[in-house]
Amino acid sequence: MSNLLASVDQRTQLVGENRLELLIFKLNSRHLFAINVFKVREVLSLPKLNKLPGSHPTICGVATVRGATIPVIDLRAAIGMRPLEQDENANIIITEYNRTIQAFLVGQVMNIVNTSWQDIQPPPTTAGKNNYLTAITHLNHKDDCDIVEIIDVEKVLAEIIHYDVSVSADIIDDQIITQAVNQRILIVDDSITARNQIKDTLEPFGIQIIEAANGLQALNLLKQWLDEGKSVYDEILMMFTDAEMPEMDGYKLTHEVRSDPRMKDLFITLNTSLSGNFNEAMVQKVGCNRLISKFQPDLLLDVVQERLRQKQ
Repeated sequence: MSNLLASVDQRTQLVGENRLELLIFKLNSRHLFAINVFKVREVLSLPKLNKLPGSHPTICGVATVRGATIPVIDLRAAIGMRPLEQDENANIIITEYNRTIQAFLVGQVMNIVNTSWQDIQPPPTTAGKNNYLTAITHLNHKDDCDIVEIIDVEKVLAEIIHYDVSVSADIIDDQIITQAVNQRILIVDDSITARNQIKDTLEPFGIQIIEAANGLQALNLLKQWLDEGKSVYDEILMMFTDAEMPEMDGYKLTHEVRSDPRMKDLFITLNTSLSGNFNEAMVQKVGCNRLISKFQPDLLLDVVQERLRQKQ
């Protein structure tokens, strides 16, 4: 199983090319599910789990992996299905999201698929707002085609871990924050949960939020304003963008903005659950102004105040 992720360092080259690799797995159902390989640290056969009294119902225990104690979330139960049977086909996927380490209990782990964000589509509107998907894609076989459902892990985690959206009092610059009232900020993220976290943090300061569910949607909105003769700098104060999104990722979006003389100076912050030196390198490569990891309300407001000072 470890060979599955052995070349993850090589895969970092895919980001910035509007490409990604998905780890495909099952939840003991006919459906195929996936998460981005960049979030995955390790895949293991189900180890012994120790119960965690008083934990969330979807946490089926904790695993000790190389001396570290990691909570294990029954992903099948977390997305509203019956709990997964812990049999010989069960595995855990150890992941890093939002600066935390957790594992997901899954069924059979299939393989890794290299694809393009252009081939990743938002979930159908008929799925409703309460689904646990950020996107879907298709795997083509010789005589068949499978739908792969990409899990909104941030929504899963938000229902297990309480995220405090309040901002520390010592972060607030009283002389600057009053200028935030009625300023508009564009938030680009395929996770409704992630967008709501930013909205709930910034709206109490009088900031108006414009939402886009992926990079292509955001780019089309920016170009629409320009085609209407509007200035992007008048329409929005700045933009927060996720890294991983269907159709167009945040790196490609930033590159497209920087390549257009009419909006090349837009203040852009990459707000991502990915972590590590690689992201820092990508930020420099594509030209983001700031990089912050999810979810940190103090940093969100700090970035806004930095932009307001710059605008002065």
